Amino acid sequence: MKSVTLTSIAALTLPFLAANGWAYNEAPMLKQLVEAGQLPPVEERLPKNPRVIPVYDSIGTYGGVMKRAFKGPSDRWGPTKLMEERVVETYMDGDKNLSLVPGWVGEYSVSEDAREFTFTIREGLRWSDGAPVTTRDVRFWYEDVFLNEDLMPSIKALYTSNGVPMKLSFADDYTFTVSFEKPYPLFLTVLAKESTGRPGLDRPGFIEPFHYLKDYHPTYADPAKLEAAIAKYGAKKWTDLWDSKGQIQAWWFNPNMPVLTAWRVKTPPPSDTVVMERNPYYYGVDAEGNQLPYIDQIEHRLFQDPQAINFMAIQGEIDLQNRHINVADFTLLKENEAKGDYTIEKWTKALTWSIMPNLNSADATKQALFEDIRFREALNISVDRETINELAFSGLGEARQASPISGSPFYDETAESRWTQYDPERATELLDEIGLTERDSAGFRLMSDGRRLSLVLETRWDIQGELLEVVRTYWQDMGIEVLVRIIDRTLFQQHVETADFDMILDTFDRSSVITADPVRFLGRGGFAQNYFNWWYSNGKSGEEPPKDHAIRDVWAAWDSAQTATSLEEANAYAKQMVDVHTKNVWHIGLVGETPAIYVRKNNLKNFPAGFVHDDALRGVGLAYPQQLYFEK
Repeated sequence: MKSVTLTSIAALTLPFLAANGWAYNEAPMLKQLVEAGQLPPVEERLPKNPRVIPVYDSIGTYGGVMKRAFKGPSDRWGPTKLMEERVVETYMDGDKNLSLVPGWVGEYSVSEDAREFTFTIREGLRWSDGAPVTTRDVRFWYEDVFLNEDLMPSIKALYTSNGVPMKLSFADDYTFTVSFEKPYPLFLTVLAKESTGRPGLDRPGFIEPFHYLKDYHPTYADPAKLEAAIAKYGAKKWTDLWDSKGQIQAWWFNPNMPVLTAWRVKTPPPSDTVVMERNPYYYGVDAEGNQLPYIDQIEHRLFQDPQAINFMAIQGEIDLQNRHINVADFTLLKENEAKGDYTIEKWTKALTWSIMPNLNSADATKQALFEDIRFREALNISVDRETINELAFSGLGEARQASPISGSPFYDETAESRWTQYDPERATELLDEIGLTERDSAGFRLMSDGRRLSLVLETRWDIQGELLEVVRTYWQDMGIEVLVRIIDRTLFQQHVETADFDMILDTFDRSSVITADPVRFLGRGGFAQNYFNWWYSNGKSGEEPPKDHAIRDVWAAWDSAQTATSLEEANAYAKQMVDVHTKNVWHIGLVGETPAIYVRKNNLKNFPAGFVHDDALRGVGLAYPQQLYFEK
């Protein structure tokens, strides 16, 4: 696990070079369309400076259908992460060093004070329907989507500086500048992960096809035609046509939605097999001028039963899959590699399975306990993580605290190991010291108000039943009753967002480049949701923390990071966020750096081994699926 090396994204290296003067190649299926007069020549479909995407092993060959599995229309993130294209993106080389590279822009520059970021769109870049891409598409996104409160009711703090949203200006058809009120050296790092994303599915970031979507926006659309579209798709208002469930703006549902991605949806959900076909106007090539992607088509086959996907893999019906492949099934899948003609590849997950007590509990007695650092220490040291790792993760993970993963620029050995040693005697002393000495007839401790110390532990992860049972047993030995509830994702999310829970089990993820998405450290999605809501909304919602609460130190560090004068200074402030968490330990981190299990068909090539699997790095997207190919 310790072999992963993530360098800080400080140097904006640009390994993707211009390809002017090349004789370009294309897929045979596209060449046939060109010869039939149904498609322009490849030279006219590519921009003047195509993006040259490095291959991880060798120049590939065209053709083939990649077979995968999905669980239904809402299961969009697997396909989405195969498809994402951003202004700038993260690239990991074979030595596992990270750098930022330009995506659909050909170049960019940063002002000396890190307040202005200027981007130049690749001239000749086209949407998947052949329409030219210009700053008119960026301006449409900025003025009519990003600043439209009907579509974007609130602006993420990640796109503000000193509380003021970013501003965009446009020099010509290809050049635009993003400016901030104060220096924001972390902006490109954030951009590589987020590119705002909403509303939509593939998070194209800073751009939407004006020529197509204007017909579904009230600023430009014919009112009668817009009302007809609303009625046609059973929507209540025009905004329902947009975002992740919108039948127009979401590429996942609409084959006519122009995209910049390597593939586009051909057969959308709710089909039992969702089909994505190559985009003939994709702007990327390999080092020999072959237009990417190599693979013609991707098919996602519907499954329901959790064991069905294992059966599909063993039967040789999966070409590449991580989503829904569980580490608990590692042994089964490994034993059947030869039968299924696949290889199990392991990446490292940038997460720690953690239990999060609710600092915003509506139960005042429990809330006081959760805020007591002695209680959090007792909960931590009363569980044997090594046993949990063996029973729930086949010994494939590491006993650790919720913190940045090893190899991260923000890794801290103290943060990783704090309160992870099994010490039930010390835990008993701490619980007694707090005053939890009285017990009921069943042997459970009584809280200060006389009620049994009974905590409900909720999760959406039905695969972690064994882990929860082991933790429940350890805490019961301490005199704490734990009631385990496995609930569906929608209800779980509702409880988290309203802080209506005692404790939850979830993944403390996004722990590689934490500056790309720091929300886990800021309190969102777990231990301090109401406090986070208060900070995020500038006091308009949520719950204000006490004046001396340490969560304020986390926010202050992030605010300083966002307005630092250099990337080095920003990273130093981000490290302060980690230090505050290390001191307070608001989680019960259990096991982390578990492997992300990939089933890879043996004839699928260019898939990199041993990478880091993290949402901030875009999961499977870090493998650059455009350059995967099938060996003939």
